Amino acid sequence: MRAITIPTPGDPEALQLTDVPTPEIGPDEVLVRVHAAGVNRADLLQRQGFYNPPPGATEIPGLEVSGTIVGLGADVKNWSVGDRVAALLSGGGYAEEVAVPAGQLLAVPDTFDLTAAAALPEVLATVYSNVVGRGRVRIGEWLLVHGGGSGIGTAAIQVANLLGVKIVVTVGSAEKAEFCRELGADAVINYREEDFVARVHEICTHPDGATGADVILDIIGAKYLERNIAALATDGRLVVIGMQGGTTAELDLSTLMQGRKTITATTLRARPPAQKAEIISDVGEQLWPAVISGDIRPIIDTTVPLADAAKAHRILEDGKTIGKVLLRVDDDDSAHDDSAQDEGARS
Repeated sequence: MRAITIPTPGDPEALQLTDVPTPEIGPDEVLVRVHAAGVNRADLLQRQGFYNPPPGATEIPGLEVSGTIVGLGADVKNWSVGDRVAALLSGGGYAEEVAVPAGQLLAVPDTFDLTAAAALPEVLATVYSNVVGRGRVRIGEWLLVHGGGSGIGTAAIQVANLLGVKIVVTVGSAEKAEFCRELGADAVINYREEDFVARVHEICTHPDGATGADVILDIIGAKYLERNIAALATDGRLVVIGMQGGTTAELDLSTLMQGRKTITATTLRARPPAQKAEIISDVGEQLWPAVISGDIRPIIDTTVPLADAAKAHRILEDGKTIGKVLLRVDDDDSAHDDSAQDEGARS
């Protein structure tokens, strides 16, 4: 089968289209013929040599796909060959076929665009497990999400609306600000023009007169640590899921103690299969019905062929995308809606 490999870490041209063996599946896994794969910033880090796969996982990048089941492990129940699925992976998505633990699958009905489904597993699992799980967000609370125009940000806006949570996002352009407002953000802060800490305290007000965000979902890391803590309300929770702004920072612990504030940090990729299966089960129960009904929709900026994976990485690195970048692996036009294939399409 064809797959994208990284013989030597480096710039986008390090991604090479190669013939590799079809993966073997274990007793609790299925083999999925990949139709489309999501491109994530974790893939960019892996390409650069900064984010290795967890032990035992394939070196092929790609953390989410959509496709069709073509093989079943001996112990797999409730799934059949021919089922259309979306899948959360530890790696292997940039390929024509991938082995997936059965617990990390979501069913994609025939009425739903199979290409668009590839934009959902990673972002929904990340948002739900961190905002609801780690962040313990409650109805009526204020959620601050950095990178509102990203795949994570556009998903978080929709999930917050579904859950009855008020959401403010940061963005870096007027175009992204307008899109996020139209998508349902309660407030938008352009971090290039405004102090997001001051604006959060102006926007996020509480009945008792207090101000600040109850939960912050942060992709930046060290660069924003001190300001994120300052933006939190009393008893607020900061959930760090990215390190775009570095890994090391100093913090005055008294600012946490006085405000009873909490910091937690997670990665999704390194979690054991049992935890991933639990997260996907939660997504399937709490969010997937809204996906199927259209109340949560995949936001897709660009779709390019698998052979152009380097181009997909350059597009994501450029920082101008709104929503997801996808790789189209299976070119069977009958399996997808052509409207999702044009570069720049946002559905």
